[in-house]
Amino acid sequence: MDKNAMFVIEERVKRTIDSLEKNNMSGYYVQTEEEALKKIEELISEGDTVSVGGSMTLFEIGVIELLRNGKYNFLDRYQVGLSPAEIKEVFRKSFFADAYFTGTNAITENGELYNVDGNGNRVAAMLYGPDKVIVVAGRNKIVKDIDQAILRVKEMAAPANNVRLNRDNPCTMTGYCMDCTQESRICNEYTVIKRQGNKNRIHVIIINKELGY
Repeated sequence: MDKNAMFVIEERVKRTIDSLEKNNMSGYYVQTEEEALKKIEELISEGDTVSVGGSMTLFEIGVIELLRNGKYNFLDRYQVGLSPAEIKEVFRKSFFADAYFTGTNAITENGELYNVDGNGNRVAAMLYGPDKVIVVAGRNKIVKDIDQAILRVKEMAAPANNVRLNRDNPCTMTGYCMDCTQESRICNEYTVIKRQGNKNRIHVIIINKELGY
């Protein structure tokens, strides 16, 4: 990328991390997937019980593989052969995890985390339960404010995830959220984490790449 454009991006990241810190959330900026994984290993301990929310970014940078390496007690929602009841049990047990990993739909420059969920298990664990929440996101998730975060979900995250999940919802045809009332709708729970009461609970790792939706 052109160095002048990168300057603009990096200043945006700095503003965002400063705002996260003011909101009692720890922010980190790394250049590569490898650096992100190294930071994750610094934030958790061998033997920790860990779990994940649905996230393409976690797959893209290798977090799932890291958690499967045998060093951690991984509540693996993606384990082959799990029944719906077993997956539900993983979701419930995740509230007691030492660390919960997730992506995010958007991070505002004001240091807010905006997310839209289908079942609510991901946003619920971000809000309460696990001792530590580790959010991993590409630089493309940074937006100016909540209004832009809402627009980002409507124009990118919602239609892209509906296509990924093979949902027969209107946005898979229009490429834009139609605020549908379909039974198969995946945009159900909307949350904003504006500030965290426990300063050591939420950690946000921003990677200098475009990742996820």
